[in-house]
Amino acid sequence: MKNLDIKPKDVCRWDFVSLGEVLLRFDPEDERIQNTRSFRVWDGGAEYNAAKNLAKVFRQRTTIVTALADNALGRLAEDLANQGGVDASNIIWRDADSNQTRNGIYFIERGFGLRPPTSCFDRANTAISQLETGEIDWKKIFGSENGSRWFHTGGVFSGLSENAPSVAAEAMKFAKESGTIVSYDLNYRDSLWKMRGGRAEANRINKTLLPFADAVFGVLDLEAKFADFDAEKFQQTAEKMQTEFPNLKIIATTLREIRSASLHNLSAACLAGGEVFKARDYENVAVLDRVGSGDAFAAGFIFGLLTDKGVKYALECGAAHACLAMTTPGDNSMAQLAEIEKLMQGEGSNVIR
Repeated sequence: MKNLDIKPKDVCRWDFVSLGEVLLRFDPEDERIQNTRSFRVWDGGAEYNAAKNLAKVFRQRTTIVTALADNALGRLAEDLANQGGVDASNIIWRDADSNQTRNGIYFIERGFGLRPPTSCFDRANTAISQLETGEIDWKKIFGSENGSRWFHTGGVFSGLSENAPSVAAEAMKFAKESGTIVSYDLNYRDSLWKMRGGRAEANRINKTLLPFADAVFGVLDLEAKFADFDAEKFQQTAEKMQTEFPNLKIIATTLREIRSASLHNLSAACLAGGEVFKARDYENVAVLDRVGSGDAFAAGFIFGLLTDKGVKYALECGAAHACLAMTTPGDNSMAQLAEIEKLMQGEGSNVIR
Protein backbone atom coordinates (compact mmCIF):
# COMPACT_ATOMS: atom_id res chain seq x y z
CA MET A 1 0.00 0.00 0.00
CA LYS A 2 1.50 3.31 -1.10
CA ASN A 3 0.77 5.36 2.01
CA LEU A 4 1.74 2.59 4.45
CA ASP A 5 5.52 2.49 4.62
CA ILE A 6 6.33 -0.97 6.02
CA LYS A 7 9.94 -1.73 6.89
CA PRO A 8 11.69 -4.43 4.83
CA LYS A 9 12.09 -7.85 6.45
CA ASP A 10 15.87 -7.85 6.47
CA VAL A 11 16.18 -4.92 8.88
CA CYS A 12 13.87 -6.37 11.57
CA ARG A 13 14.00 -9.36 13.89
CA TRP A 14 10.22 -9.66 13.88
CA ASP A 15 7.47 -9.07 11.37
CA PHE A 16 4.89 -8.59 14.09
CA VAL A 17 4.94 -7.71 17.80
CA SER A 18 1.76 -7.92 19.88
CA LEU A 19 0.99 -6.61 23.37
CA GLY A 20 -1.74 -8.54 25.16
CA GLU A 21 -2.80 -11.24 27.57
CA VAL A 22 -2.28 -14.96 27.04
CA LEU A 23 -5.23 -16.81 28.55
CA LEU A 24 -5.80 -20.52 29.06
CA ARG A 25 -9.21 -21.59 27.80
CA PHE A 26 -11.02 -24.56 29.29
CA ASP A 27 -13.34 -26.03 26.67
CA PRO A 28 -16.02 -28.66 27.52
CA GLU A 29 -16.17 -29.41 23.78
CA ASP A 30 -19.60 -30.95 22.99
CA GLU A 31 -20.79 -30.75 26.58
CA ARG A 32 -21.83 -27.89 28.87
CA ILE A 33 -19.69 -26.28 31.56
CA GLN A 34 -22.01 -27.25 34.41
CA ASN A 35 -22.26 -30.90 33.31
CA THR A 36 -18.84 -31.83 31.94
CA ARG A 37 -16.20 -33.83 33.79
CA SER A 38 -13.35 -32.95 31.45
CA PHE A 39 -12.04 -29.88 29.62
CA ARG A 40 -9.69 -29.45 26.69
CA VAL A 41 -7.21 -26.60 27.17
CA TRP A 42 -6.43 -24.04 24.47
CA ASP A 43 -4.36 -20.87 24.48
CA GLY A 44 -6.04 -17.61 23.56
CA GLY A 45 -6.33 -13.88 24.06
CA ALA A 46 -7.39 -11.25 21.53
CA GLU A 47 -4.07 -9.56 20.74
CA TYR A 48 -2.14 -12.79 21.24
CA ASN A 49 -4.35 -14.64 18.76
CA ALA A 50 -3.24 -12.30 15.98
CA ALA A 51 0.40 -13.11 16.73
CA LYS A 52 -0.17 -16.87 16.84
CA ASN A 53 -2.21 -16.93 13.63
CA LEU A 54 0.40 -14.89 11.80
CA ALA A 55 3.12 -17.28 12.98
CA LYS A 56 1.36 -20.60 12.55
CA VAL A 57 -0.81 -20.02 9.50
CA PHE A 58 1.10 -17.34 7.62
CA ARG A 59 4.68 -18.19 8.66
CA GLN A 60 5.52 -14.71 9.88
CA ARG A 61 8.06 -13.99 12.64
CA THR A 62 6.02 -12.91 15.65
CA THR A 63 6.45 -12.32 19.36
CA ILE A 64 4.07 -11.66 22.24
CA VAL A 65 4.82 -9.06 24.91
CA THR A 66 2.95 -10.13 28.04
CA ALA A 67 3.37 -11.06 31.70
CA LEU A 68 2.68 -14.43 33.32
CA ALA A 69 2.89 -15.84 36.82
CA ASP A 70 5.79 -18.30 36.94
CA ASN A 71 3.93 -21.49 37.76
CA ALA A 72 2.76 -24.57 35.89
CA LEU A 73 -0.12 -22.72 34.22
CA GLY A 74 2.18 -19.94 33.07
CA ARG A 75 4.65 -22.43 31.66
CA LEU A 76 1.79 -24.24 29.87
CA ALA A 77 0.85 -20.95 28.22
CA GLU A 78 4.49 -20.45 27.21
CA ASP A 79 4.68 -23.98 25.79
CA LEU A 80 1.52 -23.47 23.73
CA ALA A 81 2.92 -20.21 22.35
CA ASN A 82 6.18 -21.94 21.43
CA GLN A 83 4.29 -24.76 19.71
CA GLY A 84 2.51 -22.16 17.60
CA GLY A 85 5.78 -20.56 16.50
CA VAL A 86 5.40 -17.41 18.61
CA ASP A 87 8.63 -16.08 20.10
CA ALA A 88 8.06 -16.18 23.88
CA SER A 89 11.28 -14.37 24.82
CA ASN A 90 9.39 -11.16 25.66
CA ILE A 91 7.27 -12.71 28.42
CA ILE A 92 7.79 -11.04 31.79
CA TRP A 93 7.73 -13.67 34.52
CA ARG A 94 6.24 -12.80 37.92
CA ASP A 95 6.70 -14.52 41.26
CA ALA A 96 3.71 -16.81 41.69
CA ASP A 97 4.08 -17.50 45.42
CA SER A 98 1.27 -15.07 46.23
CA ASN A 99 -2.38 -15.30 45.22
CA GLN A 100 -2.03 -11.64 44.24
CA THR A 101 -0.30 -12.66 40.99
CA ARG A 102 -2.15 -15.16 38.83
CA ASN A 103 -2.65 -16.27 35.24
CA GLY A 104 -5.91 -15.63 33.45
CA ILE A 105 -8.19 -18.55 32.61
CA TYR A 106 -11.65 -18.81 31.15
CA PHE A 107 -14.33 -21.37 30.46
CA ILE A 108 -16.54 -21.25 27.38
CA GLU A 109 -19.05 -23.55 25.76
CA ARG A 110 -19.41 -23.12 22.02
CA GLY A 111 -23.19 -23.06 21.77
CA PHE A 112 -25.26 -24.79 19.14
CA GLY A 113 -28.26 -23.67 17.12
CA LEU A 114 -30.53 -21.64 19.37
CA ARG A 115 -28.19 -22.01 22.38
CA PRO A 116 -25.60 -19.20 22.30
CA PRO A 117 -21.98 -19.52 23.45
CA THR A 118 -21.58 -18.75 27.15
CA SER A 119 -18.41 -18.02 29.08
CA CYS A 120 -17.02 -17.53 32.57
CA PHE A 121 -13.76 -15.59 33.04
CA ASP A 122 -11.34 -15.78 35.96
CA ARG A 123 -8.77 -13.07 35.34
CA ALA A 124 -8.54 -11.10 38.60
CA ASN A 125 -5.03 -10.16 39.79
CA THR A 126 -3.38 -11.46 36.63
CA ALA A 127 0.29 -10.78 36.06
CA ILE A 128 -0.37 -8.73 32.95
CA SER A 129 -2.96 -6.54 34.67
CA GLN A 130 -0.17 -5.38 36.98
CA LEU A 131 2.09 -4.13 34.19
CA GLU A 132 3.22 -0.53 34.60
CA THR A 133 4.87 1.97 32.29
CA GLY A 134 8.66 1.78 32.31
CA GLU A 135 8.76 -1.98 32.93
CA ILE A 136 9.19 -3.03 29.31
CA ASP A 137 12.23 -1.95 27.32
CA TRP A 138 10.38 -0.85 24.22
CA LYS A 139 13.48 0.84 22.84
CA LYS A 140 15.22 -2.54 22.82
CA ILE A 141 12.23 -4.22 21.15
CA PHE A 142 11.68 -1.62 18.43
CA GLY A 143 15.21 -0.23 18.11
CA SER A 144 17.99 -1.27 15.73
CA GLU A 145 19.05 -4.14 18.01
CA ASN A 146 15.83 -6.00 17.17
CA GLY A 147 13.01 -4.13 15.42
CA SER A 148 9.58 -5.04 14.13
CA ARG A 149 7.68 -4.23 10.98
CA TRP A 150 4.28 -4.14 12.70
CA PHE A 151 2.97 -3.60 16.25
CA HIS A 152 -0.50 -4.53 17.44
CA THR A 153 -2.59 -4.10 20.57
CA GLY A 154 -6.20 -3.29 21.33
CA GLY A 155 -9.17 -2.66 23.54
CA VAL A 156 -9.04 -5.99 25.37
CA PHE A 157 -5.54 -5.31 26.69
CA SER A 158 -6.51 -1.72 27.48
CA GLY A 159 -9.44 -2.97 29.55
CA LEU A 160 -7.36 -5.18 31.84
CA SER A 161 -6.50 -2.50 34.41
CA GLU A 162 -6.29 1.21 35.12
CA ASN A 163 -2.62 1.11 34.09
CA ALA A 164 -3.06 -0.83 30.86
CA PRO A 165 -3.97 2.13 28.60
CA SER A 166 -0.80 3.97 29.69
CA VAL A 167 1.29 0.88 28.92
CA ALA A 168 -0.39 0.61 25.51
CA ALA A 169 0.26 4.30 24.80
CA GLU A 170 3.91 3.94 25.78
CA ALA A 171 4.35 0.97 23.45
CA MET A 172 2.50 2.59 20.56
CA LYS A 173 4.59 5.77 20.84
CA PHE A 174 7.88 3.87 20.81
CA ALA A 175 6.72 1.78 17.86
CA LYS A 176 5.59 4.83 15.94
CA GLU A 177 8.85 6.68 16.58
CA SER A 178 10.83 3.69 15.31
CA GLY A 179 8.92 3.60 12.01
CA THR A 180 6.92 0.49 12.90
CA ILE A 181 3.35 0.29 11.60
CA VAL A 182 0.88 0.37 14.51
CA SER A 183 -2.58 -1.20 14.55
CA TYR A 184 -5.24 -1.08 17.24
CA ASP A 185 -8.31 -3.31 17.59
CA LEU A 186 -11.42 -1.70 19.07
CA ASN A 187 -12.43 -5.02 20.66
CA TYR A 188 -14.86 -4.54 23.53
CA ARG A 189 -15.44 -6.97 26.40
CA ASP A 190 -18.29 -6.07 28.73
CA SER A 191 -16.81 -8.29 31.44
CA LEU A 192 -13.74 -6.02 31.56
CA TRP A 193 -15.51 -2.67 31.41
CA LYS A 194 -18.87 -3.05 33.14
CA MET A 195 -17.45 -2.00 36.53
CA ARG A 196 -15.39 0.81 34.98
CA GLY A 197 -17.88 2.82 32.97
CA GLY A 198 -18.92 0.36 30.27
CA ARG A 199 -18.67 1.01 26.56
CA ALA A 200 -18.63 4.80 26.99
CA GLU A 201 -15.44 4.61 29.06
CA ALA A 202 -13.91 2.06 26.69
CA ASN A 203 -14.57 4.42 23.77
CA ARG A 204 -13.02 7.30 25.70
CA ILE A 205 -9.87 5.28 26.39
CA ASN A 206 -9.71 4.06 22.79
CA LYS A 207 -9.85 7.64 21.55
CA THR A 208 -6.79 8.53 23.64
CA LEU A 209 -4.85 5.72 21.92
CA LEU A 210 -6.02 6.04 18.31
CA PRO A 211 -3.73 9.06 17.62
CA PHE A 212 -0.78 6.63 17.76
CA ALA A 213 -2.24 4.10 15.28
CA ASP A 214 -1.86 3.75 11.52
CA ALA A 215 -4.58 1.12 11.15
CA VAL A 216 -7.64 0.31 13.21
CA PHE A 217 -9.93 -2.71 13.32
CA GLY A 218 -13.46 -1.55 14.02
CA VAL A 219 -15.33 1.65 13.21
CA LEU A 220 -16.56 4.03 15.88
CA ASP A 221 -20.29 4.83 15.71
CA LEU A 222 -20.98 2.13 13.12
CA GLU A 223 -22.96 -1.04 13.61
CA ALA A 224 -21.07 -3.34 11.27
CA LYS A 225 -23.90 -5.43 9.87
CA PHE A 226 -23.65 -7.96 7.07
CA ALA A 227 -27.17 -7.38 5.79
CA ASP A 228 -27.91 -4.23 3.82
CA PHE A 229 -24.30 -3.03 3.81
CA ASP A 230 -24.24 0.57 2.62
CA ALA A 231 -20.84 1.49 1.15
CA GLU A 232 -21.66 5.20 1.17
CA LYS A 233 -22.66 5.19 4.83
CA PHE A 234 -19.58 3.14 5.69
CA GLN A 235 -17.34 5.61 3.87
CA GLN A 236 -18.95 8.61 5.56
CA THR A 237 -18.56 7.08 9.03
CA ALA A 238 -14.98 5.97 8.40
CA GLU A 239 -14.00 9.33 6.93
CA LYS A 240 -15.51 11.07 9.96
CA MET A 241 -13.23 8.91 12.07
CA GLN A 242 -10.26 9.85 9.88
CA THR A 243 -11.11 13.53 10.30
CA GLU A 244 -10.87 13.08 14.08
CA PHE A 245 -7.76 10.92 13.76
CA PRO A 246 -5.96 11.96 10.54
CA ASN A 247 -3.10 9.57 11.31
CA LEU A 248 -5.35 6.59 10.48
CA LYS A 249 -4.53 5.26 7.03
CA ILE A 250 -6.66 2.11 7.16
CA ILE A 251 -10.00 1.45 8.85
CA ALA A 252 -11.18 -2.14 8.55
CA THR A 253 -13.99 -4.21 10.03
CA THR A 254 -15.74 -7.52 9.71
CA LEU A 255 -19.42 -7.51 8.76
CA ARG A 256 -21.35 -10.25 10.51
CA GLU A 257 -24.86 -11.59 10.82
CA ILE A 258 -25.43 -14.27 13.45
CA ARG A 259 -28.33 -16.40 12.27
CA SER A 260 -27.74 -18.90 15.06
CA ALA A 261 -24.78 -20.10 17.13
CA SER A 262 -24.08 -22.57 14.32
CA LEU A 263 -24.73 -20.40 11.26
CA HIS A 264 -23.19 -17.03 10.40
CA ASN A 265 -23.00 -14.71 7.42
CA LEU A 266 -19.68 -12.89 7.16
CA SER A 267 -17.89 -10.33 5.02
CA ALA A 268 -15.54 -7.40 5.62
CA ALA A 269 -14.95 -3.83 4.49
CA CYS A 270 -12.26 -1.22 4.79
CA LEU A 271 -11.42 2.33 3.86
CA ALA A 272 -7.90 2.87 2.53
CA GLY A 273 -6.51 5.62 0.34
CA GLY A 274 -9.93 7.26 0.15
CA GLU A 275 -11.46 4.14 -1.40
CA VAL A 276 -13.90 1.62 0.06
CA PHE A 277 -13.06 -2.05 -0.41
CA LYS A 278 -15.44 -4.90 0.35
CA ALA A 279 -14.75 -8.61 0.59
CA ARG A 280 -16.98 -11.23 -1.00
CA ASP A 281 -19.98 -12.37 1.02
CA TYR A 282 -19.87 -15.70 2.84
CA GLU A 283 -23.43 -16.77 3.56
CA ASN A 284 -24.58 -19.63 5.77
CA VAL A 285 -21.13 -20.41 7.14
CA ALA A 286 -21.44 -23.47 9.38
CA VAL A 287 -19.79 -22.61 12.71
CA LEU A 288 -18.06 -25.08 15.00
CA ASP A 289 -16.30 -22.49 17.22
CA ARG A 290 -16.56 -18.74 16.59
CA VAL A 291 -14.07 -17.66 19.28
CA GLY A 292 -11.12 -15.80 17.76
CA SER A 293 -12.60 -15.35 14.29
CA GLY A 294 -12.23 -11.56 14.49
CA ASP A 295 -8.57 -11.98 15.40
CA ALA A 296 -8.21 -14.39 12.48
CA PHE A 297 -9.55 -11.65 10.22
CA ALA A 298 -6.97 -9.19 11.58
CA ALA A 299 -4.14 -11.69 11.05
CA GLY A 300 -5.11 -12.41 7.45
CA PHE A 301 -5.52 -8.73 6.69
CA ILE A 302 -2.15 -7.82 8.21
CA PHE A 303 -0.48 -10.69 6.34
CA GLY A 304 -1.70 -9.29 3.04
CA LEU A 305 -0.17 -5.90 3.82
CA LEU A 306 3.09 -7.30 5.22
CA THR A 307 3.59 -9.25 2.00
CA ASP A 308 2.70 -6.26 -0.21
CA LYS A 309 -0.23 -8.02 -1.87
CA GLY A 310 -2.49 -4.99 -1.74
CA VAL A 311 -5.55 -3.95 0.23
CA LYS A 312 -8.05 -6.01 -1.78
CA TYR A 313 -6.07 -9.22 -1.27
CA ALA A 314 -5.59 -8.37 2.42
CA LEU A 315 -9.32 -7.88 2.94
CA GLU A 316 -10.27 -11.06 1.10
CA CYS A 317 -7.59 -13.00 2.95
CA GLY A 318 -8.83 -11.75 6.30
CA ALA A 319 -12.47 -12.61 5.56
CA ALA A 320 -11.69 -16.07 4.20
CA HIS A 321 -9.41 -16.81 7.14
CA ALA A 322 -12.09 -15.72 9.62
CA CYS A 323 -14.57 -18.13 8.00
CA LEU A 324 -12.16 -21.06 8.08
CA ALA A 325 -11.18 -20.30 11.67
CA MET A 326 -14.80 -20.88 12.71
CA THR A 327 -14.74 -24.42 11.30
CA THR A 328 -12.18 -25.75 13.80
CA PRO A 329 -12.03 -25.71 17.62
CA GLY A 330 -9.94 -23.39 19.76
CA ASP A 331 -9.19 -19.69 19.77
CA ASN A 332 -6.69 -19.95 16.93
CA SER A 333 -6.92 -21.05 13.33
CA MET A 334 -5.93 -24.45 11.98
CA ALA A 335 -6.14 -23.31 8.36
CA GLN A 336 -3.37 -23.41 5.78
CA LEU A 337 -2.61 -20.54 3.41
CA ALA A 338 -3.42 -22.68 0.38
CA GLU A 339 -6.88 -23.39 1.81
CA ILE A 340 -7.46 -19.70 2.48
CA GLU A 341 -6.50 -18.70 -1.05
CA LYS A 342 -8.72 -21.41 -2.55
CA LEU A 343 -11.65 -20.06 -0.58
CA MET A 344 -10.78 -16.53 -1.69
CA GLN A 345 -11.01 -17.73 -5.28
CA GLY A 346 -14.49 -19.14 -4.69
CA GLU A 347 -13.64 -22.80 -4.48
CA GLY A 348 -16.16 -24.59 -2.29
CA SER A 349 -16.15 -27.54 0.06
CA ASN A 350 -15.76 -30.40 -2.39
CA VAL A 351 -13.82 -33.41 -1.20
CA ILE A 352 -10.08 -33.04 -1.80
CA ARG A 353 -8.69 -36.35 -3.12
